[in-house]
Amino acid sequence: MPKHVSCIVKSDRHNPHERITHIGGYGWKITQEQAIRDIEADPNTYYTHVDGNSAWIEVATSRQGNKYIRTKGDDENQNNLLSLDSCPV
Repeated sequence: MPKHVSCIVKSDRHNPHERITHIGGYGWKITQEQAIRDIEADPNTYYTHVDGNSAWIEVATSRQGNKYIRTKGDDENQNNLLSLDSCPV
């Protein structure tokens, strides 16, 4: 069953492809690396729902070859995940 992502944890890095360290939802939080493994195993694992719009979260690769997650349909300069609230500590 797909999990709704409602929050993220960001690092202080300026590169948007490296800023998300964790994603989470009600009662759970995982690392971006675990999310990447989960999505590679099943592309319909995580989604967001913001302002009445839902979007699947997918794995993308930066020009430097680093994997990161973003909402499906985003271009490389935008990532709707970055606009989510911070996860509780």
